[in-house]
Amino acid sequence: MTIRIVRLGSRRVPGEGVRIGTVRRPPRDIPKEDYAKKDWFDVWLPELSPEAETVKRALAANSDAAWQIFAKKYRTEMGRPEPGRLLDLLAALSKTAPFSVGCYCEDEKRCHRSILRVLLKEHGAAVE
Repeated sequence: MTIRIVRLGSRRVPGEGVRIGTVRRPPRDIPKEDYAKKDWFDVWLPELSPEAETVKRALAANSDAAWQIFAKKYRTEMGRPEPGRLLDLLAALSKTAPFSVGCYCEDEKRCHRSILRVLLKEHGAAVE
């Protein structure tokens, strides 16, 4: 079993399992009951998204140096006890059930999910 890292709103693939949205805000103008039907997410877990001010840093990161500042800030946030326990939980679950985690960003390289991928691996997760 593995965790798949996805772009929310993209078509699901067979065997993907439960899709977890690690975003600060749910999709706009979509009724809550349609989140899963429209391939956004089944479960919303904003605790693994960057804080609002940190998201602003990511969106404004127009250089590698600025992106590294964002990455360091996000890693600091995820190093706190509560997110750390969630990462441990997802790592443990990755060994028994398929599921996916994701964000809205088009380019994973400039999205917190690229860092989340590494953090999950560091916590012992099986990541695709």
